[in-house]
Amino acid sequence: MPTRPTQNQKGSATPPGGRHLLLDRNLHVIFSISFIVVMGVSSLTPVFPAVVDALGISPEQVGLLITLYALPGIALTPVYGVLADRLGRKQVLVPALVLFALAGSACSLVRDFQLLLVLRFLQGVGGASLGFLTATLVGDLYQGARRTEAMGYKASVLSVSSAVLPTIGGALALLGWYVPFALPIVGLVVGASVLFVLELGPTKAEASFLTYLGDAWAGMRTPRVIGLYAATFLSFVVLYGAYMTFIPLHLSARFGSSPPSIGLVMTLGSLTTALVASRLGVLSRFVSPDRLLPMAFVLFSLSFLFIPIAPGYWWVALAVGVFGVGQAWNYAVVLTLLAGEAPDEHRAIFMGVNGMVIRTGQALGPVIMAGVFAAGGIPAVFYGASGLCLVVFISLPFLLRRGERAGT
Repeated sequence: MPTRPTQNQKGSATPPGGRHLLLDRNLHVIFSISFIVVMGVSSLTPVFPAVVDALGISPEQVGLLITLYALPGIALTPVYGVLADRLGRKQVLVPALVLFALAGSACSLVRDFQLLLVLRFLQGVGGASLGFLTATLVGDLYQGARRTEAMGYKASVLSVSSAVLPTIGGALALLGWYVPFALPIVGLVVGASVLFVLELGPTKAEASFLTYLGDAWAGMRTPRVIGLYAATFLSFVVLYGAYMTFIPLHLSARFGSSPPSIGLVMTLGSLTTALVASRLGVLSRFVSPDRLLPMAFVLFSLSFLFIPIAPGYWWVALAVGVFGVGQAWNYAVVLTLLAGEAPDEHRAIFMGVNGMVIRTGQALGPVIMAGVFAAGGIPAVFYGASGLCLVVFISLPFLLRRGERAGT
């Protein structure tokens, strides 16, 4: 019989015997779910040109494979959060992983684009809960410095997965454009590990549903929590709008960089995030998360400010590395702070709303920055993103101060 993690007064668990966090089986399960989260998109993007040719669709249409997958998350993440708080984490995670696996792998069997879109939408329904529930689990299982460390490791796994999955997907595509679509079947194995390996305390749902919603709403209305949501939204606006969309365009237009060269720069950014995030637990012993988060936005601002004037390809790569450091601090620290603000009985809904905010930032970022581009070109995009991050840096210390509920 495995030794069950000990529970503290808030229901958090620490690995038996005080062993190193990376030896904790619960964290291994969280890592596997995080890998699945990235798989939903990153393993497929290298296959898109082949999908266009094989199914006779336009390049504009192939983007719907991402849109239809991401769309359910905007509406469903808060719903999943409520269900996870009221019914239990496993009761949501296991069915979600099964749906993700079956709908996703079924995509490899179809040759009709409309049916492919339907299956991607269903896969997105399953995938919508996975990202924010991994952060919820870290909040449930760990506290203090160990929570920060675990969030850092989780962010590191996400970044490494983002770096390697496109390569895996591209390699599998050599066997056929549809083969990478079969990868989600591993979600069944991950679902089994959640069911049989993950060790969680009982879910508490003594309060009535209306009381639960009222208390959760009151908790999310504090300036501190609103500030964390705002930081999440704006960071994903610049990440998907300026960083992921316009850095490749800038490298191509100014330096004539080839797709492999552009891919190398973006991979370096992901690997920098992974490396720095993996050491977040050590850094948090010297710098509090409340101070690290504003510092992340300083790095974002400096990175974007330098990119338009960078004299060469490798200077842009250096700026991307600086952004990667900031992203390592930003993503993991926001989740750590948010998990700390959420009571145990409301943690999933707090994280679910944050998941909705992330999806909204992902969707609106490219649209917002496209408007800036239309007004002033690529340099305006980076200068605008730099200014936005600077505003967040200035605002965060005031928002993160503990205070009364907003509007009272």
